[in-house]
Amino acid sequence: MLFSRDIGIDLGTADTLICDKRGRIVIREPSVVAVDVKSKRVVATGDEAKAMIGRTPGSIVAVRPLKDGVIADFDMTSDMLRSFIYRSSKRSLFTKTRVVISVPSGVTEVERRAVEDAVRSAGAQEVELIEEPMAAALGAGLPVFDATGSMVIDIGGGTCDVAVISLGGIAASKSIKIGGDALDEAIVNYMKNKHDLLIGINTAEDVKLKIGSAREYDGEGAMEIKGRNLVNGLPKSAEVTSAEIRNALSEPVEKILGAICETLEVTLPELSADIIDRGIYLTGGSSQLRGLKELIQERTNIEVHIPEKPLDCVALGTSIKLRRAK
Repeated sequence: MLFSRDIGIDLGTADTLICDKRGRIVIREPSVVAVDVKSKRVVATGDEAKAMIGRTPGSIVAVRPLKDGVIADFDMTSDMLRSFIYRSSKRSLFTKTRVVISVPSGVTEVERRAVEDAVRSAGAQEVELIEEPMAAALGAGLPVFDATGSMVIDIGGGTCDVAVISLGGIAASKSIKIGGDALDEAIVNYMKNKHDLLIGINTAEDVKLKIGSAREYDGEGAMEIKGRNLVNGLPKSAEVTSAEIRNALSEPVEKILGAICETLEVTLPELSADIIDRGIYLTGGSSQLRGLKELIQERTNIEVHIPEKPLDCVALGTSIKLRRAK
């Protein structure tokens, strides 16, 4: 007799979350793999691998196998998933693994197949894909199967997925390759161009979390950033203000706002009326950028809600999909 092990996976560019069918998050780790260049052997995954980024000897490279929400390195993604799935629960020879995994709404058929193949290569016997905005809406508790319009904006590490959902389907959507990574890269580029300072992605993420914003906020300040001087190659530090970082983030933030407005423009009038009544739901890690919620409200004149656990919504949605499939 085969026992079934059902797991939901939010395969993100920045982080991977795995939950069981009861909705409990059992794995929450960065989507990072550390590999020995000579032997091609995976040395570490997740938190342990992320700690190695920018600090490894020449023989080991720490990489993120996903880019802009899709698989950039198939073998590394398979190895990472295999490690996460193995750690997520006990497994015996008589266990069948069934997986529901999220993908961005704008992926191609080839990219969908790559995700499915990677999960099967990692040990799953049954694989079902769910689009990220649908999973996010399920995880946020929206009535996606009712004859009413629900709008969700899921902003992860690699993509921003905007969707209007009704009767269990996506009525209008837009997916752009802008997310937390693009925000971090914008800070890196700003420091290069304005301060001749080269900083790492982890430093840029820290700056974003501490003083980054989409609009002005109370208690704005400044912080010291350390890196390498691009002129003479020596260590250097520079002080930057909240206003400077907001200016650096303005371009990717405007692209997110553009995607939201484009989706609203092609939404059916009846569904638009529902969205005005119910509001817009904002999920994903990058939804927590200071002032983003308020800026979207200003531009759309629609109330914006952030669920209690915005980072977990997609993973929880995969869990709900698992239960419904039974």
